[in-house]
Formats: sequence, structure tokens, C-alpha cells
Amino acid sequence: MSKIAVVFWSGTGNTEAMAKAVEDGAKGKGADVTEFTASDFSADKVAGFDAIAFGCPAMGAEVLEEGEFQPMWDDVKGSLKGKKIALFGSYGWGTGEWMDNWKADAEAEGAVLAADPVIANNAPDDDALAQCKALGEVLA
Repeated sequence: MSKIAVVFWSGTGNTEAMAKAVEDGAKGKGADVTEFTASDFSADKVAGFDAIAFGCPAMGAEVLEEGEFQPMWDDVKGSLKGKKIALFGSYGWGTGEWMDNWKADAEAEGAVLAADPVIANNAPDDDALAQCKALGEVLA
């Protein structure tokens, strides 16, 4: 059984809904899933999981949330070489540039993206939630 971590930050609940769908997909494939808020996850936990899903909405000028998520990401990204990960999040403006930058950062650290990132404009619709569930299935 795969051990999967789902690590996210959500201000409005949109990214949290996406995280729940990722969890449902992984659990449906028999994975042991542990949910973490960004402030509860750190580099010393990375090795305990077979795969990790990270979720964060776009903030400000299309950047990761800077109070909790970005510091956690900066702490863990150096531990992701060869680790299977997935990225997801919501946005309310712009073009999704934050996700392109985040994906490039993860790949530069040697992380292995299990699938293309999933983004949702504002609240995730049924299609976005289905994509998140599929992300969880791929991680499992």
C-alpha cells in the first residue's frame, strides 16, 4: 500500500476541496493517505511518504501563498529529488502563471511529476474535482 501525503494551504476553501478530491482518489486505489496543512509539514516528513500532493492557490501577483506555504515549500523542495509528486490549486485572476513557475521549480529540484498539475478558476467545478481525483489515483 502506498503512503501518500496531501499537503495544502487554502484561504477560501477552494484548494481544500481540491485536496479532498485528491485524497478520495488515492484512498479509492487503496493508498494510506495523510492530510497536512502547510504549516504542519516539513522536510523531515518527506521520506516517510511514497508520493506527495501539494496544493496552493495563486496569491498576489501569481505567487504561492507567502505566509505558510512558500516557507514550507522552500524547506521541502530540496528533499524531493526522485520523489513522485502532484501539484494543484485554484486561482481567481491571471493565466495560471503561478502553476507554471511552481512546476518548473519542482522539476528543477528533481521531483517527478506524476501527472500534469490541476488548476481551477475560483471554486473547482466537477471537471476540476474529477481531475484532482485522478491525480490521487495516479499517486497511489
